[in-house]
Amino acid sequence: MQLFKKIIGLVIITLLFGSFKKDPIVKLTHTGYIAYYNTDLRYSVNIEWWDTRARLVCPESKVPRKDAFAPDPLLAAETDLMDDYKGSGFDRGHMCPAADNQCSSELQKECFYFSNMSPQYHSLNAGIWKTLESRTRELATQFDSVKVWCGSLGNAGKIGTVTIPTHCWKVIFIKKTKVWEAYLFENTKVQPKDLESKLTPLSKIQTITRIKFK
Repeated sequence: MQLFKKIIGLVIITLLFGSFKKDPIVKLTHTGYIAYYNTDLRYSVNIEWWDTRARLVCPESKVPRKDAFAPDPLLAAETDLMDDYKGSGFDRGHMCPAADNQCSSELQKECFYFSNMSPQYHSLNAGIWKTLESRTRELATQFDSVKVWCGSLGNAGKIGTVTIPTHCWKVIFIKKTKVWEAYLFENTKVQPKDLESKLTPLSKIQTITRIKFK
C-alpha cells in the first residue's frame, strides 16, 4: 500500500509539472514581419509578412545592406547566436529577405535579427531559395499584394545551441489572383536549379507545419 501511494504521488507530480511546461514557441511582432520562434530549436518555425509594391518600390534611394546581424531585442538571450553561426559552415539564411526591406532603415535593421535566421547550406540559401525570393518580389511588384509565410523544420544536428533544420518551406498567396504556391526544400549541400521541382501541395505544408494558412 505504501509503495502504491508513492507511485500515485509521483504520477500526480509528473502530471502537474508536465501541465506547467513552458511553450517553446514565442510570437515576436515586428514592423516588417511576425516570427514564431522556437526557443528550444533556436530558429523560427514560421515567419509571415506582406510583400507589397509600396514596400518594394522605394520612392527614394534604397537603404544599403549592412549585414548587421544582431539578437532580437524582444527575445535577446535566446537569439544571441552570433558565436553559434561563426565558423559553422552554414549561412545565416534570411527567412524574410533583406531585399524585401530596403525602403526603410527600421525594416532593414529588423530583418537581420537572429529570429529571422536559420542555418542553411549556402547551396540552398544562394540557390533556389534566393530564386524564390526574387520571384516573390516580382509577383508583388506586378500584382501588388503577396502574403508570405516561411520557416524551418526538423533536426539535422546542431551548430552550438542552434538546431540545423532538415527542411525549409515557403507559402505565398497572391491576393489579386487568389493563387497559392507552396514549396518544400531539403536543407542539403546538393540542390536542384529548377524551382518548379520544389512545388508542393499546400495541404502537405499544412500537415507538416500544423499551420492554417489564411
